[in-house]
Amino acid sequence: MIRINTAEAKARLSHYLERVEGGETVVVCRRNVPVAEIRPLPRRPREQRRIGIDRGMRVPPGFFEPLPEDLLDAFEGSSASE
Repeated sequence: MIRINTAEAKARLSHYLERVEGGETVVVCRRNVPVAEIRPLPRRPREQRRIGIDRGMRVPPGFFEPLPEDLLDAFEGSSASE
């Protein structure tokens, strides 16, 4: 971990960002009191996953077919005995 004061951070920000990209953490201080931390972000996955689909998940062919009436009634709170 690197500790620097704000004046040093202003003067050499690019240098410290390179070190952060290398995996180091920089603590920025004001009058030698820590006020901020600059650290590397977690790396993103190399390829983006499709939204809403789990790996290997398949939608069955009948998924978009209309639901049976008794099931629709159950969702709506009505029953055949009324």
